[in-house]
Amino acid sequence: MRTSGILAAVSSLPSEYGIGTLGEGAFSFVDFLSSCGQTYWQILPVNPPGSGNSPYQAHSAFAGNPFLLDPLLLQKDGLLLESEKNQLLLPNTGRVDYSLMNQSRLSVLKKAAERVDEKSESFLRFEFENEFWLSDYCVYMALKEQNKMKALYEWDSRITLHDEETALAHKKLQFLFFRQWKNLKDYANKNGVKIIGDLPIYVSHDSSDFFAHRGLFLTDELGNPSRLAGCPPDAFAKTGQLWGNPIYDWDKMEKSGYLWWKQRFSLAQRMFDVVRIDHFRGFYEYYSVPAGSRDAVNGEWRKGPGMKLVGEIRNAFPSLGVIAEDLGFLTEETRAFFKESGFPGMKILQFAFDEKDSEYLPHNHEKNCVVYTGTHDNPTVIEWICSADEKKLTYAMDYLGANSIPRLCDRFIEAAFSSCAQTAIIPVQDWLKKGKAARMNTPSTVKNNWEFRIEENELTNKLCEKILYYTLLFSRQEETR
Repeated sequence: MRTSGILAAVSSLPSEYGIGTLGEGAFSFVDFLSSCGQTYWQILPVNPPGSGNSPYQAHSAFAGNPFLLDPLLLQKDGLLLESEKNQLLLPNTGRVDYSLMNQSRLSVLKKAAERVDEKSESFLRFEFENEFWLSDYCVYMALKEQNKMKALYEWDSRITLHDEETALAHKKLQFLFFRQWKNLKDYANKNGVKIIGDLPIYVSHDSSDFFAHRGLFLTDELGNPSRLAGCPPDAFAKTGQLWGNPIYDWDKMEKSGYLWWKQRFSLAQRMFDVVRIDHFRGFYEYYSVPAGSRDAVNGEWRKGPGMKLVGEIRNAFPSLGVIAEDLGFLTEETRAFFKESGFPGMKILQFAFDEKDSEYLPHNHEKNCVVYTGTHDNPTVIEWICSADEKKLTYAMDYLGANSIPRLCDRFIEAAFSSCAQTAIIPVQDWLKKGKAARMNTPSTVKNNWEFRIEENELTNKLCEKILYYTLLFSRQEETR
């Protein structure tokens, strides 16, 4: 069955609150997807963002981002006064202003949390079902607030007791987040739309996961990370990339039967229909850099759990769809690992014109893959067109049959839809023909990322008709519709 979908972060959706929420804008986006025949809505991680506002450096691998809570829904539930809701109103400038939201948003949302009945059956059930991560996260956040929101490794060692009321407030915010999320997902599924979540392989040093489970990571005698994640030097980064995430102690994880990973996938299965595992190759082999390094030059490749972990996940969660991010330089061994996993990999059309007969060119695709024009880490297609060297641009225009640069963006999308890949995912920025300003993330940078937003009235009926036309033309609509 051939399918297609759109990549758009929840934070990018239109709303009156400075950031996309789980409210009207999200429900309207589901309606849009359904109307234009899309099977999937692929999102970015919805965890509380950490350093650089990155959802891939989240404060928890399990918790939801309370900033995505919809104030109007909270008001309708009797948890916010209209005057309190109105304090969160912000104009849609096409960007998320995190610094502006950080000033007051949490304090207003906590007023809603105060009105949640912690003795209600629904709240008690939520606590019970999520105890494996919930209390750790809430204690961590309470201590983080007491440390003026500094990173875990900068905390005042004299602060050892957390404020219980603050921890309870964060627990209630999580209850509200997962309630709104469930309502949104149920609505999406009812309307024929499946949600592809995003699961980063690593967690942040500044996270409740590292705070509560240091024993699952490689640490020194003081409990600090002894090895850090990254990737080696290449043509794009001469000194490599030092991501800074703690490295797992895979031997200890194996002895527990990979319990932490099973808990993580258990929650993912409740939240999503499919998960994309970021940096999937890290399960087979991972790049490990000594802590204290200034760059990634002195790292080394080490073996991961491989099929032992993948087999455990497949057996425990047979109904959960998985997309394996398999981008970058791959050895024959890693290619064999990807093939043995059975999970579809990714093909990025922007990479297709780097060399002749690239594996990313549509004629080299295989059915068991997901094709993208680009990802959240790529430029938009318009930006790619404007910045590509003459050789790549000429190759792309010849291959895609574009007789003009303005036509080339559409030809990228047509190539994705016409591919034999089982699924085609197009970032919403490419459907909207957005340029450089709409790029979601530039790797190895920490400023001006994760801010893109869709402006009001950009998701038009005309655009919907265009997407539906492509979907029907290339037989990517599910037969059940």
